[in-house]
Amino acid sequence: MPCNDSSSSINLRLDNDERFVSFEFAKITCGREITAQTGYGDYLRGKPLEDILEIPFTEAVRSLKLSAEDAQFVLYLEWDALRSAIAQYLGLDAKDIDRERCQITSIGHDEEGVEVALVILPPKELPKILPCNLAEQN
Repeated sequence: MPCNDSSSSINLRLDNDERFVSFEFAKITCGREITAQTGYGDYLRGKPLEDILEIPFTEAVRSLKLSAEDAQFVLYLEWDALRSAIAQYLGLDAKDIDRERCQITSIGHDEEGVEVALVILPPKELPKILPCNLAEQN
């Protein structure tokens, strides 16, 4: 399933203290839409943005108990896009995050918090998806 044939979009919602509330992620790939349905947003709710940047992909897979290759692939797309979006929003440079592939299209603020919309180009590299028993060893 992994391919990198198109860009994606992400809408990031933060509270007034810039803690994670939710995100909407969509990517059209291989003729079908992929949306965020791995539970990653629930896992991140309430976390400071800087803490989210520190979560390794393998930790997210383990925490969400995702064993299917398709689910891990979608999680990787979410994980990578969200990290890139947060780095772009915060203006951070990190050697393991390609924030230049993100373009902020809008930032809105209301009494509930901040919403950031971004377009994200495909990642340069996709990870090798490992079976759960091997991922736990790494």
